[in-house]
Amino acid sequence: MHQPIPPFRTRLRSIRRLRKESEKQIPRRLKPRRNDKIKKLVPFPKHTRNRVFPQPVRLLFMLWCARLIFLGCLILSFFSAPSLAAGKPNVILITLDSTRADRMGFLGSRSGLTPNLDSVARQGIIFEHAYAQAPLTIVSHATILSGTYPQTHQVSELGSPLGAGLPYLPDLLHAHGYRTAAFVGSVLLDPRNGSAPGFDRGFDVYDASFQQSKGDGGKQPVERRGDQVVARATKWVSTDAHGPFFLWVHLYDAHAAYGSSYDRAVVAADAALGKLVAVLRAQKLFDDLIVVVAADHGESLGAHGEAMHGVFLYDETIRVPLLLKLPQNQMAGKRIKGRVRLVDLAPTVLEVAGVPIPSQMQGQSLLRIARTNPDADQPAYARSDFPQQAFGWSPLESWRAGRYLYVRSPKPELYDLSADPGAKRNLAQTSKAILATLASQLESFDSHFGRQGSKPETAGLSSTEVQKLASLGYVGLQKTPSGASPAVSGTDSKDTIARANEILKALLNVSEGRPERAVPALQQVLAAQANMYLAQYGLGVALAQQGQYAQAVEHLHKAIELQPDSAWAHYEMGASLVRIGDFKTAAIHLELASARLPKFRDARLLLAESYERLGKSKEAQIEQKKISQ
Repeated sequence: MHQPIPPFRTRLRSIRRLRKESEKQIPRRLKPRRNDKIKKLVPFPKHTRNRVFPQPVRLLFMLWCARLIFLGCLILSFFSAPSLAAGKPNVILITLDSTRADRMGFLGSRSGLTPNLDSVARQGIIFEHAYAQAPLTIVSHATILSGTYPQTHQVSELGSPLGAGLPYLPDLLHAHGYRTAAFVGSVLLDPRNGSAPGFDRGFDVYDASFQQSKGDGGKQPVERRGDQVVARATKWVSTDAHGPFFLWVHLYDAHAAYGSSYDRAVVAADAALGKLVAVLRAQKLFDDLIVVVAADHGESLGAHGEAMHGVFLYDETIRVPLLLKLPQNQMAGKRIKGRVRLVDLAPTVLEVAGVPIPSQMQGQSLLRIARTNPDADQPAYARSDFPQQAFGWSPLESWRAGRYLYVRSPKPELYDLSADPGAKRNLAQTSKAILATLASQLESFDSHFGRQGSKPETAGLSSTEVQKLASLGYVGLQKTPSGASPAVSGTDSKDTIARANEILKALLNVSEGRPERAVPALQQVLAAQANMYLAQYGLGVALAQQGQYAQAVEHLHKAIELQPDSAWAHYEMGASLVRIGDFKTAAIHLELASARLPKFRDARLLLAESYERLGKSKEAQIEQKKISQ
């Protein structure tokens, strides 16, 4: 028989006796002092005071509490960063140059161009509405890798370097024990011989393999096919990717391709990606990988009158494909319908990799959106300073919010993309209240992040450099006040896009060694508008390729007056001056070019030659040492 339960008072006396006995065993220093305030315990409710839970009931109660704790842990893990494989996960970033979202099977295309991308998409998260912050290769990659907006990193196509103080994804991963490597498909992203100085920061290996001699009339390779890039990347993975690694693979196949050749280029890039994935699977690396696939921007292909990209900010060039595959295919097949941005990629990779996100980064991790609010529709900003830098026209800014696209330009534009996805009906005159709302939102964004995009004309020139250029006959090089914003005024690109197409086509001929086709077209453009940097620069390079160095110098001089901080204009000017024997003037321009492109071997070779001819042997030796470093 069960023993009867003793009365409450008897139990209370027993409890007090046990407490006194236990207190005798407590060390003196742990006993409460007389004046210590001790919180009074909350008594049991009245209806439970005269009960004692039997052992089975207490056991069930404990199991119930354990279940609650376990459920709470599950909920916390759901809203926190994904649980990754043991150790630091390997990360691969694949950027597809000039690749439109509407060519992707996983985004609704039925053309069958992207079977390998579609396969990766089935194992990852699909972001259906992702947007670039700029329609240019170098600028957009700077945003992807730094997690900052173009007006913050201020990288440009003119050779403006990536600032050493900017947060940079490869650098941050390298500092946390990652092996880092990059394999790029275009000279545009070559830190030594291209327009991307500073992009190799934080990389153990930066494979560009371009040795382009500019200004000597010789045709040199400026790009590599995707399969060539992947072959070098997979070799590195097989031999040097020890420990956690970060690998960036840039596929350039679709850049500047047209018509049916554009689709063939997309197929080629997809096939190259497929080869990379196959090697990773064979080495049993793919399942535990973080894989990010994104285009840097799209391609107009004639939409809105633009043949290529770089000027307009419509969906053809700004909406991009974006995939994120997590280790063990977490959230496989999940579709995020809300709007996201390329500025969010670096913070996302850092969070998944377990690396703290610097406060200077201006994007946000996409993981929280994917897990908690996949339909969140955050605004997306984009800008193009290329019209101003290249042609002397107004810069452009765009703001996507809700179902609308607002383009800030001399002739404002407003489109309801839900009813007009091709952005063909401008509502700026008929929906002025909506226009004012979006314009106000963009103004608030600019106030927070800044509007200054292209650097003030001489912002990168020291006072000494300005004086040197002035001594050579360059006028009007007064600095713009720091922080000044480029005004949205002047020529609207919508009115002159045909002229931009002509110039860019001519420059393609120059880069492919056909100056005889470029010269007449550029001369015709300059007859209509002389204050056009890109046309003056392109004509100078084309004339130099034909051996007409004196005439080339005239046009390069005008190009430098329009863009005094252009590293490439100074280099081409120095190269032409060396050819005609003006080594003193050449040295000044080559010094300016080398300061902006410190790893550009050709500029330092010509500078060393100029110093030798001027009798400055010591300076020449210093340049030779820099070349060999």
